[in-house]
Amino acid sequence: MIRIKAGAPRRVRPRTSSRAPAHPGLPARARPGARRPSREDGRGPLLRALALGLPTVLGATAITYRLVSPTAPQNGLGARVVTGAVFFAAGTGLVLHVRRGLLRELRQARRVAGAAQSALLRPPPPRIDGLDIAAVQLSADPGAAIGGDLYEAVGTEHGVRVLMGDVRGHGIAAVETAAAVLGSFREAVHDEAELPGVLRRLDRALARHLRRRSGDEHAVAEEFVTVLLLEIHPDGEVRALNCGHPWPYLLDATRVEQLAGAECLPPLGPFPLPPDLSPVHCGHLLPGQALFLHTDGAEDARDAGGRFFPLAAALTGALREHPVPVPQAVLRFVLAALLRHTGDAPPDDVALLVLHNDRRPQHPPTAGGRDRDGSVTGPRPATSNAQPTTSL
Repeated sequence: MIRIKAGAPRRVRPRTSSRAPAHPGLPARARPGARRPSREDGRGPLLRALALGLPTVLGATAITYRLVSPTAPQNGLGARVVTGAVFFAAGTGLVLHVRRGLLRELRQARRVAGAAQSALLRPPPPRIDGLDIAAVQLSADPGAAIGGDLYEAVGTEHGVRVLMGDVRGHGIAAVETAAAVLGSFREAVHDEAELPGVLRRLDRALARHLRRRSGDEHAVAEEFVTVLLLEIHPDGEVRALNCGHPWPYLLDATRVEQLAGAECLPPLGPFPLPPDLSPVHCGHLLPGQALFLHTDGAEDARDAGGRFFPLAAALTGALREHPVPVPQAVLRFVLAALLRHTGDAPPDDVALLVLHNDRRPQHPPTAGGRDRDGSVTGPRPATSNAQPTTSL
């Protein structure tokens, strides 16, 4: 299932009550303690009565016919046909009634699951502190809207902080681990003044979650989460901490380059973090430029011939059609190319996130890509692990 989370914010109708809802992220019918509308209150007893009475009436009708009707005990062909028709009608009615009840419960379960998944991996705001943001989530599990991939972007007094992560595996267990990491991140970004403090909070939250979920030390040791933390300051400076996650791409007009960085830290979970954590300075994200974050499910996706998905080439094609890297347009192009490549069946979860700097330039850059103070503008491209930027 695919969820594209982009676009303008919805208009909100004025509330008649001044009291704020206790659970703004959930629909009214899914909030704990919420009361159903009056129409549902009136129909509830009637539906319960029908659910109990209809099978009883059909069964009683069939038994009464068998005992009372003069034709039921007869062995003639006509009597047998009538008897079979009566019992067939009663059985069909029971089956249809049970089927309707099961479908009703399934629809209700899907609504509750959808609300819960939306609250867990909620859509990012379309704009944070001058950055246009859009995200897309594609789950490898056809029965789920989200998987083990996670992302979040939050505006804080320390800058815009962004999380991109990938939990080992997919399914319910991966969703639970993603929920633990996301919950810790949403609190830590406001409490921790430095980016290493945020990463240590995530590491501790993951360790607690794994200890609660399994008492087997070997099972816990096999679980891990790759994490990429970014901090974008108002002047465009980008700092990063990377724990085994793919580095993002820089999009600038027709240029696609992968950010450079020091050697990645190990993923969270198997190994403890080093005592000294220093964020990597990745230069500046200039106005008009964009960062493309992704999980390894995008680059590792293969076609029928076993060829990996050319992500850098897809980004180049997106910029050829849209020289201004508008997040929604870039995501639609890359996602369509990914689905064509995999035959609409990617084997792993995929999450994509685009941040476009729409701020006004504070210092107009001079020739050679340098600011007035001589510092290099734009994030540093990778030299060893960058993928070619050939066209699609």
